[in-house]
Amino acid sequence: MNDGTIVAIHIAEIKGEDSVAVNSAAAVSGEGLENDRSRNPANLRQVLVMDKETLDEFKLVPGQIKENITTSGLDLSSIKPGNVFFVGDNVTLEATGLCDPCHKMDVIEDGLQEALDGKRGILSIVLNGGTFNVGDSIRVEP
Repeated sequence: MNDGTIVAIHIAEIKGEDSVAVNSAAAVSGEGLENDRSRNPANLRQVLVMDKETLDEFKLVPGQIKENITTSGLDLSSIKPGNVFFVGDNVTLEATGLCDPCHKMDVIEDGLQEALDGKRGILSIVLNGGTFNVGDSIRVEP
């Protein structure tokens, strides 16, 4: 078992715009996060989970690379597609794969796209919806 804590939540309503930090979010079963631009039943990239430890390594702040959930204490390097995140009391997400860093990372800092290869977080879909908050636990099980 792999346990951590949610330290930040971000919602991006409009593509290309900065995401907004929120204290809580509503996950909608099979769709994604309420008010987030990635909410779509056909999307396997509904929620991006990123660890603060990696952000700190690159001197980045939560939300800067467009992740939705920023964690602390959760080792994302061992997560495989099909693993399940248990978020707060009710929400479950299924990992769908690594998030490949895009060219927008180089806008933040030259060379960041290459540096974040394999480290930009885990994409997931919402299995069971509900509300979760900053400070809630997040754990992963195979």
